[in-house]
Parts: sequence; structure tokens; C-alpha cells
Amino acid sequence: METVWNMGIPWNLFFQNLGAGLRTPMEVFSFLGTESFFLLLMPALYWCVEAGIGLRVGVILLLNAGVNDALKLTFHGPRPYWYSPEVMAYAHETSFGLPSGHAQMAFGVWGMLAAIVNRGWGWVIALLVILLIGISRLYLGVHFLHDVMVGWLIGAGLLWLVLRTWQPVAARLKSLSGAQQLLASFLASLGLFLFSLVPFLCLKITGWQPLPAWAEHARDAVSLSAALTVAGTLFGLLAGMAWLNRRGGFDTGGALWQRILRYLLGLAGVLVFYLGLKALFGWIAPYSEAALPYLLRYIRYALVGAWISAGAPWMFVKLKLAKPVA
Repeated sequence: METVWNMGIPWNLFFQNLGAGLRTPMEVFSFLGTESFFLLLMPALYWCVEAGIGLRVGVILLLNAGVNDALKLTFHGPRPYWYSPEVMAYAHETSFGLPSGHAQMAFGVWGMLAAIVNRGWGWVIALLVILLIGISRLYLGVHFLHDVMVGWLIGAGLLWLVLRTWQPVAARLKSLSGAQQLLASFLASLGLFLFSLVPFLCLKITGWQPLPAWAEHARDAVSLSAALTVAGTLFGLLAGMAWLNRRGGFDTGGALWQRILRYLLGLAGVLVFYLGLKALFGWIAPYSEAALPYLLRYIRYALVGAWISAGAPWMFVKLKLAKPVA
């Protein structure tokens, strides 16, 4: 792999040599490919535009995040600034580099939005944003060119898979009972978690260690935290949606002030669950790579996901900020 890494370094240097003045724009484009941005966008779509659109964005985001974590553990490759002192570290990452999560999730989410819009201009904008996000990761020194290209390919493949199977899978799930839908949601999250568990155990059993030059940077790379975060959120999101749909769902229409207030109150609830449970569970079982903290992490993110898909909409209806579907 050193040959591939050596071939990639000139691309990082090419973009970095375009000038330090590009750092801020590149950081902005990089942010448009982060989980943080998408986790702000998805609830806005779900609560304020159309729940179905928000759910599709959430599923493609979490699917890409879970697959990306598993593949990072499988390939356990370095980042350019870990490997070469010539590359400036304009950002810092402690996970492995291949494939690029930003590139993969950007293709999945922005591609999903373009597919929903279903207009030529939508695809032009989406592909331009996807391209610039990929370039930003090269400029910031956190990905090789092959990291980005593999991320794009996987993101495109998962987007095609979700678009092709969404309708038949949704129809099948609607035919199930509430208990069966809950079980299906859990099994989907378990499958995504097992996808990361296998390479994680392989690294642990074989006693794999990063090269000395990477050791400080990769200190958090071999972990199940990201896998549990994604799996828990997916379970909560799907289970909450199933619960809400069996009670009629909710109407995302309403005045602009109602939509804004829904979004602000919903995000406040996310913070309560996220920070409150983090503090509570941290007191019960301080974080470590152990079974109980892992379980509590899954529960915490499952509750966050359920709040987004069911808890917040239920609250909106009770507060007359939204109407149940007639």
C-alpha cells in the first residue's frame, strides 16, 4: 500500500499549494459533508418539510455512516498527514482514512436530495457540492485521492440500492404488525453493527498495532463507538417512525413561525437527550471500551433517534404546533 500512498501525496500537495487563503472555503465545504451538518438538516426536513423526505435522508445517512465505519476498520489505512510530514494538517482526525466518510455520506445524502427533487439542476448542484467536499478533504490533508474516490463509489452504490429498494421494503414493513416492525428495526440496526464488529474483532484478535508514526493520531481508531452510535440511532429512528405511523403520523404543514418553533424545540429535545443521558450514563459507567458503556451508548442514541422520529412530533401535536394527519 505504500506505493498507493506515495502516489496520493502529490495530490494533497497540489491542492495545498493553491494557497492558504482557500483554507476557510475548504473548511466550509468540508462541513457540508459532516454528520453534524446532516444531523441538523435531517430533522429540519422531517419536522418542517415532509417526514418521508427526512426519513430517507436519515436512512441513507446512517447506512453510509455504518458501512463507512466498518470499511475503515477493514482497511485501517492512514491519513496523508499521518503518513507524510510534507502534508499540512489543516484538520485532525483520529479514525482511519479509507474510505472517506465525508465523500461517501455526501454522495449518499446530496444524491438522495437530488433524486427527490428529480430535476437536472438538482443533480448539477448536488454533484458540484459532492466534488467540492471531496476536494476539501484533499486540501485539508485528511484524505488521499483514493480515499475520496472509493468513498464516492460506495456512496453512489448505496444510493442506488436505497432508491431501488425503498418502495418494496416500505410496503413490506407497512404490512407487518407493530411488534414485527419493532423487531425488524432492531435487526436492521444489529446487522449494521455486526458489519463493524467483525473487522473490529479481527484487529483485536490479531493484536494489530498502527505504525509508530501513526500511533498518536490513530489512538481512537479501533473502537466500536461509531458503530453503536449509528446502530442505536437507526433503531430509534425506525422504531419511532413505526410507532408514530400506527397513530396516524403528523402533518408537517403550518405557518412559518410554527415550523421554526418546531425545529428549535425539537433540537432542544435532542440536546436534552444527548447531553443529559451522556452525563447520566457517564456517571453510571464511565466511558471505556467495555460492554456496559457500549450498551448505554446504544440506548442513548436509540432514544435520540426515537425523539427525532416520534417524540418531537408527538410533542408538536400536543402543543398545537402541528396537526395529526387526517
